[in-house]
Amino acid sequence: MIKISVNGKAVSINADGDMPLLWALREQLQLTGTKFGCGMALCGACTVHLDGQPVRSCSTPLSAAAGKKVTTIEGIGNTRTGKAVQAAWVSHDVPQCGYCQSGQIMSACALLADKKKPTDADIDSAMSGNLCRCGTYNQIRAAIKDASVALVKGA
Repeated sequence: MIKISVNGKAVSINADGDMPLLWALREQLQLTGTKFGCGMALCGACTVHLDGQPVRSCSTPLSAAAGKKVTTIEGIGNTRTGKAVQAAWVSHDVPQCGYCQSGQIMSACALLADKKKPTDADIDSAMSGNLCRCGTYNQIRAAIKDASVALVKGA
């Protein structure tokens, strides 16, 4: 039995510690907002926060999350940063097919939690490894900048 906190709720998961965190979230906890993309931590679709840091849940063993706080796309929308990022995403028409968006949003929220006024280089670095098949990278950068402005103004 592995105990973790997911989106602020304590949960116990009866699974092998080698199981990828992604499958525990999707199959055991029915939190399907986190997507399976490549299974090799290369595309970013499966990004979640582990104690506030973005991780690729497809390659993170469940045992690595034991005793830690996991935040998924379902939980990030309840945070000030998550609300600002999601509003900016809508404002800039970022989602096209939408498949990568939960991972993109999770990485953007981690960036803005760390850097209130990120530069283009900061954004590029934080978002590298999050692939968007629809190519909405310009909208993503603009949305992150707008969310940053909204967060700084509201501080």
